[in-house]
Amino acid sequence: MKGDDIQLDDYVYDLPDDRIARYPLEQRDASKLLVYKNGIIAHEHFTDLPSNLPAETLLVFNDTKVIPARAYFKKETGAVIEILLLHPEAPTRIINDAMLIRHSCVWECMIGNKKRWKLKDKLTTEIVVDSQLVKLQVEYADYDLNHVKLSWDQDIVFLEIVKALGEIPLPPYLNRDTEERDSQTYQTVYAHHDGAVAAPTAGLHFTPNIFEKLNAKGIRRSFLTLHVGAGTFQPIKVSSIIEHRMHSEQVVFTRDLINDLLQSPDMIVPVGTTSLRSLESLYWYGVKLFRKETSIFQIEKLYPYTFEGQELPTASESLKAIADFMDQENLVELVGETEIFIFPGYQFRLCKGLITNYHQPGSTLILLVAALVGNDWKQIYTEALSKDYRFLSYGDSSLLWRNG
Repeated sequence: MKGDDIQLDDYVYDLPDDRIARYPLEQRDASKLLVYKNGIIAHEHFTDLPSNLPAETLLVFNDTKVIPARAYFKKETGAVIEILLLHPEAPTRIINDAMLIRHSCVWECMIGNKKRWKLKDKLTTEIVVDSQLVKLQVEYADYDLNHVKLSWDQDIVFLEIVKALGEIPLPPYLNRDTEERDSQTYQTVYAHHDGAVAAPTAGLHFTPNIFEKLNAKGIRRSFLTLHVGAGTFQPIKVSSIIEHRMHSEQVVFTRDLINDLLQSPDMIVPVGTTSLRSLESLYWYGVKLFRKETSIFQIEKLYPYTFEGQELPTASESLKAIADFMDQENLVELVGETEIFIFPGYQFRLCKGLITNYHQPGSTLILLVAALVGNDWKQIYTEALSKDYRFLSYGDSSLLWRNG
């Protein structure tokens, strides 16, 4: 099985604590930009990005919007219970729809101080939404699965409850409390669809000024939605990397995006690892349709690695299969789930390059970068450290072109 021979220690590097960017730069597009192509590294600034992209490039952005998904409830005993919303379970699992639910819903959650919150305990609080006093109650729907039922007494959609109740959940490695300004700085300027618990941070560098420069060069852009889950921060803790659990994430594609991809199948550059995983998952969904396996959009963690030696459809053939299916079913939007795990040995099908920040040592995202650029990831990270680049979510950027 591919991945069995990968040693996680080979994808660990020394990240000094003072190199972690705990706050963003005052100006989003003032970050550094490392450009890697064919083994050569250049150091520039993010404002130089348009000049480093061919005119025929299609940039694909993830327009998910981070919700204030972390909330705290105080029991009468004084114990504080932390609830982090992860994924809706009822009455719908479609995140965009779940934000519009009224009166009650069930979410899978990460629960802090769970040992102090017993099965039959109900937690209550009051919040104010548009001058209305709202009574909110939370209780277990399934204790073992961490499914939590939230109920409220006013005719208000869930998104308004979340905005009034919670706070933006910063990545744990920032090791600081959320501040008011994070509600703005930890969102991309193009964030649109509420539902993520982590930002697609490669997009944090983009500004209207950058978009104007891209437009002037004729570089097109398109959007998809992957609601980033907390699993993106889960470290790999198993000796065999293929045993690492990849949390399923929900992704949404429009018919317009499929058209855009069909026009530029050879020069697609995703902004961020979430966009890359989404696009590669889209290809594999097209494979399932092309092979008439199923019309259900569910990409299992190791599905791409099961075709060794077999002939597979081209990028255009896969995308055409999806376009035909959507037209046949009169779909303007496609919703799927993906657990795709991209590590060295993976063959990229849609993505020519990647715009991304710098990732945690020994993480799934380092493995993804190594799959794209090979062993040169070490040189890239060594160079970035030696040139005082800022690392992780609020850090500097890179433009990496695929090897091979």
